Amino acid sequence: MEGSRAWRRPTLGAVAARAGVSTATVSNALNGTGRLSEVTRQRVLAATRELGYAPASTARAQARGGTGVLGLTMTTYGDLPVPYTVIPYYADLTLGAMAAAHERGYLLLAMPSSMSPWMWLNTPMDGVIHVGPRAEDPVRSILRERGIPMISEGRPPAPHRCDAWVDADHEAGLRLLLDHLTERGALRIGLSLPLHDDAYPRLIADAYRSWCVEHRMPSLVEEYASLPDYFTAEQDAVSRLLRHDPRPDAVIGVYSDSGHNILAAARRHGLRVPRDLLVACVSEDPDYASTTPPVTTVSLRPDRVGAEAVDLLIAVINARSGVDRRRLVQPVLIPRRSTRHAVRRRNGTP
Repeated sequence: MEGSRAWRRPTLGAVAARAGVSTATVSNALNGTGRLSEVTRQRVLAATRELGYAPASTARAQARGGTGVLGLTMTTYGDLPVPYTVIPYYADLTLGAMAAAHERGYLLLAMPSSMSPWMWLNTPMDGVIHVGPRAEDPVRSILRERGIPMISEGRPPAPHRCDAWVDADHEAGLRLLLDHLTERGALRIGLSLPLHDDAYPRLIADAYRSWCVEHRMPSLVEEYASLPDYFTAEQDAVSRLLRHDPRPDAVIGVYSDSGHNILAAARRHGLRVPRDLLVACVSEDPDYASTTPPVTTVSLRPDRVGAEAVDLLIAVINARSGVDRRRLVQPVLIPRRSTRHAVRRRNGTP
């Protein structure tokens, strides 16, 4: 009978041996301190994952005079009761940040939008990731007043020179979709654009218009209010696009449910996708793999955004020098059947 071996907690020394570095280097990598190359830092983090090493966060926090807690705000839509955790982007962002925080020996506290100013000012934490900063953003102002380290997920609409942020490269993501649709034969690509006071709609609009100028394509944009009911509002915006003469041969949406909204509007107008209209959107929703037809998407990789945000926040907490305080995560195109075939023109030719 084979004897069973008791599980033993991996040690700092074991991580150092696996990564081929000293224990001091492992500590620096996990704490976000020291002068390490990014290659070395990532090698240490990979070793901690492989061994299942988890730092004793409470002891480490006490040693550095902190709480061992990182905050993550969810206030993109103010104090409205938005179910962020069922929106794929925010769910993946939170899980990515949580995994990265735990890997570095921190707890991650996802903070609800309904918190009072007193709670924003007094909840114990070493630093905070502020998600989706807005032009009129009382929470960001309160956190600035508190004076704890803060970085943003998303570019602030009115940036300051000292801001630190992590964001998806929205311009690159939109260009991936536009170039893909052009390769599939689209000549008139419409955009349904949400109205909101974060930086995202402006970044999308600027990228779209500059791409259209570069490619000598018409700019076809219909805007819609993102609150209170963006499902109906976006479907109406897409319907307005489809009433253009000549109408678009492709439509892009940039919110999680945009693909569903565009498909619904296309059905309302009697258009077949992709035969009559190509459809694509920016979304993390896995359901697009099984819609009729499956919809081409661009993923902003929110799990990676969350992990980078934690790394940057820890660097700011520890006043680490020589780090990139403004980081872009590259998106990924996921082609599906909604853009697979060359669109047919009104005269029946592809």
